[in-house]
Amino acid sequence: MNSFLIAVFFTIAGIHSAAAQDFDRMRENMVRRQIITRGIDHQPTLEAMRNVERHHFVPEGQRRRAYDDGPAPIGYGQTISQPYIVAYMTQLVDPKPGDRVLEIGAGSGYQAAVLGEIVDQVYTIEIIPELGHRAGKVLRELGYDNVEVLIGDGYYGLEEHAPFDAIVVTAAAEYIPPPLIAQLKDGGKMIIPVGSPFLVQTLMLVEKKGERITTTNLMPVRFVPFTRKN
Repeated sequence: MNSFLIAVFFTIAGIHSAAAQDFDRMRENMVRRQIITRGIDHQPTLEAMRNVERHHFVPEGQRRRAYDDGPAPIGYGQTISQPYIVAYMTQLVDPKPGDRVLEIGAGSGYQAAVLGEIVDQVYTIEIIPELGHRAGKVLRELGYDNVEVLIGDGYYGLEEHAPFDAIVVTAAAEYIPPPLIAQLKDGGKMIIPVGSPFLVQTLMLVEKKGERITTTNLMPVRFVPFTRKN
């Protein structure tokens, strides 16, 4: 290799190294300024938010804004949720090593990756094939072998792998789908935005204890609609 090619090689390597360090710094600032200051103190969630490289889950043109305090478009009328909301929803379902978790609405795959940092197995369902295939590709490339992306209607959950320790729904439903309640393990938790897809919704925590189902209204949110098959 001549001296010119060697110089080019090390220049490119230096650029990539600097960019990676820049993203690392932005990710740490995101955790400190957007998440910890708002009261998230669940250590597994904080470590997951530090570890998952969010910039890989947004379109290339959006990467410099991947760690901003807000949602970002990912195509097909969908978004990747605000980092704080991802952390908040994760903390609320209290994921643990050994858990099996179902996510409805894979989207970019980012929420599934955060869960996958903590639990043994994540199943995530996406109704838009293009998004599902893209999320699956990114997750595989980043080494999340414990996250499985399926294409389908999340309303019916995934009975063959139930019951789940936790269910995370990342799209606004007009009511809580009964199949998801049925697939929640005794002692399990579900987080779901409920309300009209065109208005402000309410983020709700659903807890199952034996035959008793309790719901808690948490905060107003805006999520994309829970899409169903025709």
